[in-house]
Amino acid sequence: MSLNDKIANELNHFLKIITYKDEAEADESLTKSDKEKSISLMRVNASGEVSAQALYRGQAFFSKTPEVKEHLIKAGDEEFAHLEWCTKRLEELGGKKSLLDPFYYAGSFTLGSLAALIGDGTSLGFVEETEKQVVEHLKRHLNEMSPDDKKSREILEKMLEEEEIHGQEAKDHGSKDLPAPVKGIMTATSKIMTTLSRYI
Repeated sequence: MSLNDKIANELNHFLKIITYKDEAEADESLTKSDKEKSISLMRVNASGEVSAQALYRGQAFFSKTPEVKEHLIKAGDEEFAHLEWCTKRLEELGGKKSLLDPFYYAGSFTLGSLAALIGDGTSLGFVEETEKQVVEHLKRHLNEMSPDDKKSREILEKMLEEEEIHGQEAKDHGSKDLPAPVKGIMTATSKIMTTLSRYI
């Protein structure tokens, strides 16, 4: 595949992720406050999955090792299911995805590309650390979400399980531990993103 074809392929994937939506029947089983809480949390998680798609695609685009590239593409495909679940649940609850998703995608693709250019070990280190942070915020969301929203909780629990697997797979493929300042920057960036996505 030529470079132009690869770029066109990535642009198509970007459009697929940003415009993705799913028809769903309205869920009227929750109270107004519980529904609003779930919408804000599921919007954050949908944005997280948009960012995950971009991170994996950027890493795979510049990966130096066919085995690692294949692993990243596979993980990204599995993460797409998470985006489907979150988007459908948002629509059932009457919510919308974040307006900032295109910016999250662009930033995450750039970050993934830079990590891959440094080396596959560093690239996989970003995956491992990202998944650790995602697992932690999913646990926080489960604590914050109403026990009555069983459907959203089921989605988050399944996502948590699979994110832990992706983190371990990155480690198994030779991830390098990232410097503490880099982890700190990732944590701060994630906090900004999750805060904004709750409302925008």
